[in-house]
This record gives sequence, C-alpha cells and structure tokens, in this order.
Amino acid sequence: MHAVEAIVTAFWAMLPAYVPNNAAVLAGGGRPIDGGRTWRDGNRLLGDGKTWRGTAIGTIAGAALAAALNAVAPAVSGAIGVPIPRFPPLALLTLPFGAMLGDILASFIKRRSGRERGAAFPLLDQLDFVVVALALTAGAVPGWFRETFTLTVVVVVLVLTPALHVLTNGVAYLLDLKDEPW
Repeated sequence: MHAVEAIVTAFWAMLPAYVPNNAAVLAGGGRPIDGGRTWRDGNRLLGDGKTWRGTAIGTIAGAALAAALNAVAPAVSGAIGVPIPRFPPLALLTLPFGAMLGDILASFIKRRSGRERGAAFPLLDQLDFVVVALALTAGAVPGWFRETFTLTVVVVVLVLTPALHVLTNGVAYLLDLKDEPW
C-alpha cells in the first residue's frame, strides 16, 4: 500500500469515528449518563459532559456519515484513483458508537485520576475514542477490519488522529464551542 493510499484509507475509514464527539458537543446537553452519581473516591463517575443525548446524537451522526460515504465511495475512488473502503452495516454503528464509548471511558479514567471536566490528559484525550472504536469494530467485523485497517493504516491513524484532534479542538475553541482548546 502506497503512502497516499494509506493516508486516504485511514482518514476515510476513521471519519465515522472522528465526527461523533464533535456532533455530541454541538447537540449534547440533557441528562448526564451518570445521573450525578459519584464513585467511592467522591468524584463523579463521568460528569455533566457525558449525556445520553450527546451519545445518541454522536452515534447517529457518525453512522449517517458512514452511510453517506458509502454512497459516494465509488465516485470518489474513481476521481482520485485510490480504492475507497465501504462500511459494512455493523461498522456503520461500531465505529461511531465505539468512539463515544471510548470518550466515556476516558472521562471515567479522568475522574479517577482527580482531573476535572475539561482538564487535559495527553494521549488519552487524543486516542481514547480511536482505540475503543477500532477494538469494537475489529470484534464485530473482523474480516473487513483486517482488510481495511492494515498495520500501515493503523500507524497512519495513530499519527494523524492527534494532529486532527488538536486542530479541530482549537477551531472549536476559537468558535466558542468548547471551553478549552484540547
């Protein structure tokens, strides 16, 4: 696999996992998943930033994007001369839901480490959603996963994601959609 093909595949295949947390920020709010409960350490389980509505909207947005990408994949592939992966039905759900689940798990870890909502946690903040989205998808659609997420593509994802994370969060901060730029 050539470098350009690996970059295109990585970005395309991860888009349904990249979008959910941004959609959740825009459409979130509502009842917190943890219902205000605390852990035995006295800190909230997750915090007010993890809501049922945000999780649902994020998952739906990522799944809808994956379906739209499937519709345009042949045209894009022909236009750029790179084979574009199509998402099987289960991957339409596991990539965005796994991304949301990874972010929820990261919030749990942050609360256990004593960090407040919005506090930076380098690498966890950038890769939490990636690891869980990929793990969930690998378990649900292993053949497609192995074919799409080759070692080269996974390495590109692990390098590309932190850079995209910093960029998109910086833009969201400048647009006053986030309280912190990370």
